[in-house]
Amino acid sequence: MKRKNLKKHINYVCGELLAECIALVQYHKKENQHDIENVALGVIKMQNDLICRLSHVEPGSTRLFFKKLREDMQKRTEEIVDQLQNL
Repeated sequence: MKRKNLKKHINYVCGELLAECIALVQYHKKENQHDIENVALGVIKMQNDLICRLSHVEPGSTRLFFKKLREDMQKRTEEIVDQLQNL
């Protein structure tokens, strides 16, 4: 996957996660609002971290770099989805 397409994918996934946070704030009790805001901040931090890492690829074993980046994105996305489901 090209770097440009991977950035678009990261932005899309993070946008969808943020949309889910906004929907939870709008349609659920306000008691969990602080927790939802923390999850949303985690999504933004994840997006910034992944885009920053993608913009500064270390020379050498680029295949391992991109494999590790995708694995980290998958793992962090699953953690955020689990957090949203538990709210």
